[in-house]
Amino acid sequence: MTSLSTQHSELSTANCPLCGGDKASGKTTLTVELGYGIVVIRDVPTTVCQQCGADWIDDAIAGKIENIVEEARRKHSQMEVISLKAS
Repeated sequence: MTSLSTQHSELSTANCPLCGGDKASGKTTLTVELGYGIVVIRDVPTTVCQQCGADWIDDAIAGKIENIVEEARRKHSQMEVISLKAS
């Protein structure tokens, strides 16, 4: 499984390392393909570039996402939709 963790240096800079645009807090939806099913995670807090749309997830949120995906694997879910707002 690919880790969703990000580099702290990318989160701490005020400008996007890809395009130089301003970054701001935002939310996104992640979809993880399991091969036999999918996991959709809504309301994921991110840092988003206002210019190019690139986004970054901090380590604590990445850990929560990895736990959600692992739980879906254990249950062998064909489809799981979760909101981080509710968890």
